Amino acid sequence: MTTTTETALSAPPRSPFRAWVARRLFRYAVKDLPVTVSFPDGSRIGRGGPLMRVVRPSAFFHRLGAQANIGFGEAYMAGDWTSPDPVAALTPFAARMATLVPRPLQVLRGWVDAHRPATELNTPDGARENIHRHYDLSNDLFEAFLDESMSYSSAWFEPGDDLHTAQLRKIDGILDLAGVTSGSRVLEIGTGWGALAIRAAQRGATVTSLTISVEQQRLARKRVAAAGMTDRVTVNLQDYREAAGTYDAVVSVEMIEAVGEEFWPTYFATLARVLAPGGRVGLQAITMPHDRLLATRRSHNWIQKYIFPGGLLLSVPVIEDQATRAGLRIEDRRSLGPQYAQTLAQWRTRFLAARDRVAAFGFDEVFERLWEYYLAYSEAGFRSRYLDVWQFGLRSSG
Repeated sequence: MTTTTETALSAPPRSPFRAWVARRLFRYAVKDLPVTVSFPDGSRIGRGGPLMRVVRPSAFFHRLGAQANIGFGEAYMAGDWTSPDPVAALTPFAARMATLVPRPLQVLRGWVDAHRPATELNTPDGARENIHRHYDLSNDLFEAFLDESMSYSSAWFEPGDDLHTAQLRKIDGILDLAGVTSGSRVLEIGTGWGALAIRAAQRGATVTSLTISVEQQRLARKRVAAAGMTDRVTVNLQDYREAAGTYDAVVSVEMIEAVGEEFWPTYFATLARVLAPGGRVGLQAITMPHDRLLATRRSHNWIQKYIFPGGLLLSVPVIEDQATRAGLRIEDRRSLGPQYAQTLAQWRTRFLAARDRVAAFGFDEVFERLWEYYLAYSEAGFRSRYLDVWQFGLRSSG
């Protein structure tokens, strides 16, 4: 099939000077990392540890010099570098994300970092296009590696849990924070494939669930019908900004990452606007360190280019500030960061085991390497604690 992965197979941009700078900076960054980077001539750098094998050094450093973070990921997609354990190889890089480039040279970030395309701004039309590029890829693709609940967010594991049990615990946790019980009127922002809406309906709630993914709406409605909950769950193809009505509970699981900085105030204002007096919000959000958000908020990285166009993670201070500005207060919170690393590890194992199925869906080998890198890159972020994920319970402060 034709996808943006084709760009990774083209010859990398040629800039001998940038490639030279990239080579020097890469060697500087790796010399103190607990990794082993090997080259075709037999040379190695790093303090020793997980192996990263640079197969085509010239292409690797030209990509790195041209687009830094984006080039590093594209080099993996193209096969310029590989690893028998990409998560282990990437984790030391994630742990030192803020210091890989020497501080005096960080002022050059604007020279090497790509900038976000204006077309990825999450206006109502832009958000639909951004979501379409990921969630409308293929329901079959997601079914190949998710558990039977089709939950595409961090699970909450306890000892002995399989993935499905842990996903249901996560859903119950966010429903509890939102106070969802029998008779609750619930608004869900971000349907996924219907698991949370079905679980809330099984508690006796009535649910209005919003998605802007055509494929998600189609399968979610089918799953709601199969669960016998069509009288309690309505799945609308609708932007969160168009939400109407009043609800006892609002729940939103890992959708806020797709909102975009320009629309954070609108998102939180929407939560406050539709919440009934005494109502509660259950919010699950992936976060990054606040200083790294400030340093990278204008940049365009590999995840944004290939996985979540228009996406931007928040920090906990930003969530606290935006909630306060909207008249909401955070009453409860729990971190599930290590749980996300475990979730991603299971997704990656399942995805790799389903390679034949993925190929049969029409996705090429470069796409498979793209997704392997995405899952490994994300897991490394959580294993290093560079990334975290939180469940928040909010209530109107009025």
